[in-house]
Amino acid sequence: MPRLTDARKELRRAQITEAAVRCFGRNGLERTSIADITAESGLSAGSIYAHYRNKADLVQATAREVLAERARVLGEYAASDTPPDPEDLLARLIAAIDPAAARVGVQTWGEATTNPAIRDIVVDMTDRMRAMLHDCVTAWLVKVEHDEPAGARERAAPIAHRVMARYQAELLYTALRTPTEETPS
Repeated sequence: MPRLTDARKELRRAQITEAAVRCFGRNGLERTSIADITAESGLSAGSIYAHYRNKADLVQATAREVLAERARVLGEYAASDTPPDPEDLLARLIAAIDPAAARVGVQTWGEATTNPAIRDIVVDMTDRMRAMLHDCVTAWLVKVEHDEPAGARERAAPIAHRVMARYQAELLYTALRTPTEETPS
């Protein structure tokens, strides 16, 4: 059997985590089995176990991926020549919410209250997202509002905190909606 290249392994891992997000979003973390993910991904159980030791390992990887996607988007906004203002930033983040990913995110938050490995991931990714929001708001204050960098960092902290809180509330609201209430993108 030919060996998988690193790029191919990453593609396969992404295929598995995307299938897991769909299953977790539809069935919940607890009610989703590896067999469900196997069926959703079109891969064999052996292929899934070649990339993940067990379901808990896959839950952790999925949590990282869902949270990391938001961090990637924020990094792009902060690096742009004209970063969005806080209201536009929040609107963009809300518009990009995927209902299945929101359900997985909220389930992951719940799991973080009792699972130390998941808690570590959620705390790390939340801290990283909060820092990226802070960087994005700081960049807007400096590049658009022409604040001095030191003052902008201080001024950005409470603004970024409010954006984060409103975004998390919107994630929760989206996660709690039933599938019939979701509107197609």
